[in-house]
Amino acid sequence: MVPGAAHPAMLALLVLLGALLPGPGGAQTSVQPPNAIIPRGSSITVNCSTSCDQHTLLGLETQLAKREVDHGNNWKIFELSGVQKDSMPICYSSCPSGQASALMNLTVYWFPERVELAALPPWQPVGKHLILRCMVSGGAPRDHLTVVLLHGEKELSRQPTGNGEPAEVTVTVLATRDDHGANFSCRTELDLRSQGLGLFQNSSAPRKLQTFVLPTTDPHLATHRVLEVGTEWQVNCTLGGLFPVSEAEVHLALGDMRLQPTITYNNDSLLAKAWVKGKVEEEGDQYLTCAVNLGGQSRRSQENVTIYSFPAPNLTLSQPEVSEWTTVNVECEAQAGAVVTLNGAPARPPGPRAQLQLNASAEDNGRSFFCSAALEVAEQVVHKHQTRELRVLYGPRLNERDCLGNWTWQEGSQQTLRCQAWGNPTPKLNCSRKEDGALLPIGDLRPVKREVAGTYQCRATSTCGEVTREVVINVIYHQNNMAIVIPVASVIILGTVGTAACIYNYQRKIQKYELQKARKAQEEAAMKLNTPATPP
Repeated sequence: MVPGAAHPAMLALLVLLGALLPGPGGAQTSVQPPNAIIPRGSSITVNCSTSCDQHTLLGLETQLAKREVDHGNNWKIFELSGVQKDSMPICYSSCPSGQASALMNLTVYWFPERVELAALPPWQPVGKHLILRCMVSGGAPRDHLTVVLLHGEKELSRQPTGNGEPAEVTVTVLATRDDHGANFSCRTELDLRSQGLGLFQNSSAPRKLQTFVLPTTDPHLATHRVLEVGTEWQVNCTLGGLFPVSEAEVHLALGDMRLQPTITYNNDSLLAKAWVKGKVEEEGDQYLTCAVNLGGQSRRSQENVTIYSFPAPNLTLSQPEVSEWTTVNVECEAQAGAVVTLNGAPARPPGPRAQLQLNASAEDNGRSFFCSAALEVAEQVVHKHQTRELRVLYGPRLNERDCLGNWTWQEGSQQTLRCQAWGNPTPKLNCSRKEDGALLPIGDLRPVKREVAGTYQCRATSTCGEVTREVVINVIYHQNNMAIVIPVASVIILGTVGTAACIYNYQRKIQKYELQKARKAQEEAAMKLNTPATPP
């Protein structure tokens, strides 16, 4: 009990009696101020007075720390200090005329010690509900304390705090794309304007929300199903319907090896590109994986890739350069499991090896041999090719079809001698008149003069031999209204002489063939007079 205070039971009785049975003469007790609101922990002075002028018992009943600071005949002033909570001090008096009391309403106000918005999820799916929670600790008087939940500066909810400790105020919102990157917070408002004070606000730290959209579909992974060792292929991974697409992460990997993709964004879709190189140590079946991660969730696609090794087939010629009528062996061979095809080779059961044998002729010069190897990998057939060219050395050819033996030209007309020698190596060709050695240009267009008439010997030479052919030039000119033809000797085909290296066994094998061709050429020459020959 506070020193000087009345006994609580007596005080209660005095209050009751003073309230219900005022003393004679209407004795009264008053307190100033009757109502007060002060900050927590502060002090206040209270004036207790009575209307009784006679000897009076006057005091202040309270559990608060008090000190009498002044008094008079019928009044006393008390100081209440360190006030921490609401209280109702009672001024009481007792005098001969009766007892009386007065009740004071003392309210303590203070601001919340904690205003905090509960942590938001790292990522919130668009279209899903989100519960915002604001935690408030302390603050009084609670019936004047309100909690406001905010989206930026926009009010989402305004609710009373309640009496819980700590108090929790919640509001449910539907997450949208517009909420991505928005700040959410909560604020308390202690409104004491009705008490003659102000509006006191206290806000939490803002929290940023991240919303996202991740489609239910998996990424589209585009790549080759088979990959050869030593080659590179591009892998494409695409996924649409993402938000925010720039925040999406892409993981591309071949087996345990992570790839380094280049990512491009377009509206709400992304495209990741990476290069995959086949390595010997990874030969066999591997998994190619593309995962798109956003908002703590992932969408994944996987494709099986087979890495294989398949060298080109080995195509060999027994001799890449031979003389005419030499036997040549052609062989094509690939790795086990492959099937090879060699053009010109006889039909055989499919296998990794094919052969061909031929007796090389002039027509085989420059012939290209093509070998194709096929191998089945992961239900796909891959091919490899190899080519080789054969060179056949043969002596010069200067036949009727190559060089017409009889020409008849009109004097003054523009003419040229068309004569082409064939052979490997390419022979040199010149034509000179037998009488005086005058040269006849080949392939040179010029006006014809009568002096050009005559019999010419055309000679084709190379390191593989020599062949000659006589060519007759007839010139028609007019004199005294008569057409005169300068006659020359008939066409004579000379023999062919070759070196031993290029025409080995040549005469024995083709003598009969050449004689037949010469006879036929003479017959055709008579039919083709005045008709230029066309080289093959």
